[in-house]
This record gives sequence, C-alpha cells and structure tokens, in this order.
Amino acid sequence: MIVYEFYFRVCRKIKGILSFYIYCFCFKKIGRKSTIYKPDMLQGMKFISIGERTHFQQGLWILALRTDSNINPNINIGNDVYVGRYAHIVSIKNVNICNNVLIADKVYISDNIHQYHDTSKPIKDQPILCKGSVTINEGAWLGENVCVIGASVGKNSVVAANSVVTTDVPDYTVVAGAPAKVIKKFNFDSQSWESV
Repeated sequence: MIVYEFYFRVCRKIKGILSFYIYCFCFKKIGRKSTIYKPDMLQGMKFISIGERTHFQQGLWILALRTDSNINPNINIGNDVYVGRYAHIVSIKNVNICNNVLIADKVYISDNIHQYHDTSKPIKDQPILCKGSVTINEGAWLGENVCVIGASVGKNSVVAANSVVTTDVPDYTVVAGAPAKVIKKFNFDSQSWESV
C-alpha cells in the first residue's frame, strides 16, 4: 500500500509538471505551482489568466467566448484559489476571481445569459447578452451548486450551497437562497457573525 501511494504521488507530480509547461504556452498567463486536474473543456485559453498556487479539481469547464469582434473576453483568476470539481466558468466580457477564494464543487460563474425575448426564435438561436462583470472578491467562499450570474461577491463573504446570486453581495456577509438574500453580517464591534 505504501509503495502504491508513493508511486501515485510521483506520477501525479510528473503529470502536473508536464501539464504546467504545456499550459504556459496556451493560457494568457498561468502562475507557478498552479494545477488543473483532468479538465473537461478549456476554451479561449488566450483570454484566461491564472495566478500562482491555484488549483482546479477534475471536470473544469472554462470558456472565454468572443461574441463581439471589438471586445475580448477576460477571465482572471488570482493566487491561492481553490476550485472544486465540475466548476463551470464562462465570460463574454469580464470575470475576475480574486486571491484566496474557495469555490466548492459544481459552481457556475457567468457574466452572461441567452436572450429569450424573440418568441419566434428558439432561445439557442438568440444572441448572448452580458449581464455585467463578475468579481468574486478576496477570501470569499462559494458553496456547492452555487450560481453567480452577472453579479459580484464581496470580500470574505459566504454564499450558501444551492444559492443563485444575481445581485451584488456586500463584503463580510452570508447569503442564501434563490435569489440569494443576506442572512448574516459580520459585526466588527462584537467580532461575530450576526443574523439579519
């Protein structure tokens, strides 16, 4: 068992080093000691920057989609970010994930939606609309199955599992629900989280 574990660790380390050097030529930028473990799909890599010591678990789908010849999409992911399994990150304009963010499994982050106003056309044939730039600020935590669409999440804020965020979340708050609403705020005087 010990030999197997050692062999597995060595193989994973070698694979990580090889992947890093391949990704250096594909991404706009990828920092030292960052890893992407068994991605599902990486599209628009020349518009994606990844900081140092950032780790993506298996099943990642990240898409920087150019829908306008005058606007380049941008996905910027900071240092020391952890992204869980089967995350889906999409940008047609700007998605920014700051340093030290924790993203659980099956999280969806997007700055866009499909238009659906023309009922004479299938939704898939209608244009994609930017809902607004997305910023997940430093130290935030997105729980499992969270959706963030065209909104920002504040510094050191928590988005509870299964929540849908469509409006900005203030710093130092906990939000939950669909749509997400503030349920707790951090009180700096008492140094505790308080229900709202």
